[in-house]
Amino acid sequence: MDKNLSGEDNDDIDWDTEDELEIQEIQDTVFSSCTDLRTTGQHVVCCDGEASSSSVPFRSKFIQQFVVMGFPEESIAKAIEQNGENSDLVLDSLLTFKALDDSPEEQPSVSPPLEPSISSDDSASEYNKNVLDNVYEDDSWSSDSDNYINTVKQCYLNDEGSSLSEKEKMLLFLGNMGYPAEEASIAMDRCGPKASLPELVDFICAAQMSRAEDPYLLEDVKPNLKDILNDCGGYKKRKMYNELCKRKKQREISVEETIRLPKPMIGFGIPTESVPRMVQRILPEKIIGPPYFYYENVALAPKGVWDTIKRHLYEIEPEFVDSKYFSATARKRGYLHNLPIENRFPLFPLPPRTIHEALPLSKRWWPSWDTRSKLNCLQTAIGSARLTDKIRKAVEKYDGEPPMEIQKYVLYHCKKWNLVWVGRNKVAPLEPDEVEMLLGFPKNHTRGGGISRTDRYKSLGNSFQVDTVAYHLSVLRDLFPNGINVLSLFSGIGGAEVALYRLGVPLNNVVSVEKSEVNRNIVRSWWEQTNQRGNLIHFDDVQLLSRDQLKKLIESVGGFDLVIGGSPCNNLAGSNRVSRDGLEGRESSLFFDYVRILDDVKSIMSRHR
Repeated sequence: MDKNLSGEDNDDIDWDTEDELEIQEIQDTVFSSCTDLRTTGQHVVCCDGEASSSSVPFRSKFIQQFVVMGFPEESIAKAIEQNGENSDLVLDSLLTFKALDDSPEEQPSVSPPLEPSISSDDSASEYNKNVLDNVYEDDSWSSDSDNYINTVKQCYLNDEGSSLSEKEKMLLFLGNMGYPAEEASIAMDRCGPKASLPELVDFICAAQMSRAEDPYLLEDVKPNLKDILNDCGGYKKRKMYNELCKRKKQREISVEETIRLPKPMIGFGIPTESVPRMVQRILPEKIIGPPYFYYENVALAPKGVWDTIKRHLYEIEPEFVDSKYFSATARKRGYLHNLPIENRFPLFPLPPRTIHEALPLSKRWWPSWDTRSKLNCLQTAIGSARLTDKIRKAVEKYDGEPPMEIQKYVLYHCKKWNLVWVGRNKVAPLEPDEVEMLLGFPKNHTRGGGISRTDRYKSLGNSFQVDTVAYHLSVLRDLFPNGINVLSLFSGIGGAEVALYRLGVPLNNVVSVEKSEVNRNIVRSWWEQTNQRGNLIHFDDVQLLSRDQLKKLIESVGGFDLVIGGSPCNNLAGSNRVSRDGLEGRESSLFFDYVRILDDVKSIMSRHR
């Protein structure tokens, strides 16, 4: 999930998660349907009132070992889903999630509020850096905490927890988790008597990490403390954590900073400008079309990515555009092309520009405190039924407006998952038909033919926003009144083809290169249903499209007028928490095949002339 780096209003957040190959939906919790826990000493009381005498809640011990480290349960579930129950791999993934979440460039404009007594799934503890600055300035390292060490050890051996004070019970509970009693005592003194268990755990972990960074610190404290740290295993655990953090930092490339995007993101102009901006754009003579080319990818790419793309595509300046200026949903993209930019025109009729225009039936149920007018970036996944039910239960407790805390929680998830109001206190994700409309595709474009709802969301989430692309391609209508030959790379569900068709540009020959069979079937079905008179030729892999094949295709169709496409952005999108490796990533490196094919097309066609 990406921070709004373009400097636009906070209510227009872009999450950009539609760019991942597979995105994790909000998982049904693997622990229990009951997540509201209240811990007292060694007892864990569930929200249904049942108590367990175990010192470990109903979560498995494998999960608990990461919970006590301070990782959010949602992140743990995602890491286990990706890696199975392999401690090293799970911890490595959790470190990746945390490193990216802590990056200021990756934080969303609206921070997720702590969920008010609804679930502990969606909230994560954060350690207090201000407290860390003073961790070792107090003499408590060598004072009263010795007494607590002995007390806790004795109680642990004799199981006398029932006669302890609240503070001693908490110390005993932390001791059972494996944390040294002296550190637990200091944490409780610094964090205060009302500090929660996650806050104390975070404080202790942060202190241990700080000591691990200073090799001389442990030599200055009492010898028995050093022994206690090693005996309890807490220091060893945090040392492993720290080692993995260092290893992860060494492996990361500079991907956290993104290029500074223009404000507003309107590229070389949009239809609704009262006075079009004057743009000076001089292209090198050797790249003036035909063939024209048009390349698209996510705007919020890692630092240096767009510089690399520009360098490989003739040093042309990219055009950064947010589709919220063309529709009711945001989609921040960069477009690099050699098309003319004068005399552009939009598709008619103009699409709805606000949520209520696009979804008029939702207006009746829309609460006044939900001030959204635009949807965020459409994703390849949707919010779960469990999430929408939690929101319903949270809101319906109140006759009027819910408290601000509840509002913030609901709005955070509504913005994140593009939830809309469909009834009294009821929110729901967008239906595939609604997503098609918002992206400019015809109704039922992705429906039927054995295509599942999951595939529909995935295909739509990775597609062009047709109205935006059509505005850029509109200059081709007068240039090719008798029809156009298109080489469509990574063509997905045919966003470029639909845009040209809606503009009234005849499609003489389209060579569509798309790996997904589902997407190829969608394009073929649309081609037949719209009674296209031209030829549709399918290839399934850009990597296998050789120069010899291109030469034969050019001889067959008479050359290409337009080479269009957007290579996969799996390794570029800010939502990718694991493999955001830039253009060196396995999927996004296919950009270089776009460059190779474009160069081959230009070379072959120049010889034919």
